[in-house]
Amino acid sequence: MATIKFKVPSIACDGCAKTITQGILTHEPEAKVEVDVTAKTVSVETEASEEAIKQMITSVDHTVE
Repeated sequence: MATIKFKVPSIACDGCAKTITQGILTHEPEAKVEVDVTAKTVSVETEASEEAIKQMITSVDHTVE
């Protein structure tokens, strides 16, 4: 499994972190998701492609840089 890190400037609080985590786990239940609210980053250990994870984050109304 590869770890992919994203800068997600729209993260504002723990609620955002939960929304993003649930959005990814809905599609990739085996993924390990870590959200750093302060740094506004999301790290995902997954078999899915970077583009697929990016789409999962944007599908829950967050922006990825």
